[in-house]
Amino acid sequence: MYPVTRFEALGLTVGTHQLFVALGVLVAAVVVVLESRRRGTWSDEMLVAVAGGLVGGALGMRASGFLRDPAAVLDAGVAQVWQYGAKSVLGGLTGAYLGVVVAKRLIGYRERTGDVFAPAVALGMAVGRIGCLLTEAPGRPTSLPWGVVLTPEQAASIPQCPSCAAGVPLHPSFGYEIAYHLLAFAVLLRLRDRLHRPGALLTVYLAGYAAFRFAVEFLRDNEVVAVGLTRGQLYLAALAPLVVWRVAVLVRDERRHRAPGCDPPVRETPALESPVSETSVSETPVSETPVSEGTPA
Repeated sequence: MYPVTRFEALGLTVGTHQLFVALGVLVAAVVVVLESRRRGTWSDEMLVAVAGGLVGGALGMRASGFLRDPAAVLDAGVAQVWQYGAKSVLGGLTGAYLGVVVAKRLIGYRERTGDVFAPAVALGMAVGRIGCLLTEAPGRPTSLPWGVVLTPEQAASIPQCPSCAAGVPLHPSFGYEIAYHLLAFAVLLRLRDRLHRPGALLTVYLAGYAAFRFAVEFLRDNEVVAVGLTRGQLYLAALAPLVVWRVAVLVRDERRHRAPGCDPPVRETPALESPVSETSVSETPVSETPVSEGTPA
């Protein structure tokens, strides 16, 4: 782990974290376009939904940072905090979800889009978290062989990290997230034509990430605010009933669909139609040869 903070190229200085966030957004957008075209659902309305997700994600990420430390907004100003202040991935995901919902309602777009966005978000998160791995506090101390060991200069360059002592192995918590999101992306691709309920992939992704994020918070060095939990864990605990309900509905519908007598799931991918030759089904003419009277009919 190397807390690189700047890349300088062509006379431009770009923050490492901002660079990988931008790359993650770009990767996610490409996956949305490819998956939409594969399903035959790409349209101008889908483009509006993507724009709504981007705007909502940016607002949600920043708004959650404001709520974490409102005094900083008053002291430094909104513009300063918007550029350099705290951000939250959980707030960004929530904002992106709401942004897509609002954008679709504004234009009257009723198609379900969760199955398209889920794999895109997973891969985009894997790329974006590289910036976090390079610039943010790794995690709590560990005795595992893959622990991250910082030099004194590296430890001093990471603000608000009580556990970032030089020479102490630390959990690479963002490395765990990168691995998780890559695995989630592969699983979602595997399931994308196997689940019947619209929006099932989004439910699988959100439920899986909620459980993973709640667990990995114990390995990070975030501030504990109540009952031994961090802000992120308290937020996830508040959403747990909704997530459990979504998963229960998904499992129920999939079981019903696979019950005996139910039709197999219909894939959303448009099948290639090949013309059927008019002569492919031949009619066998009835023989007009008279039956001999001596031959038993």
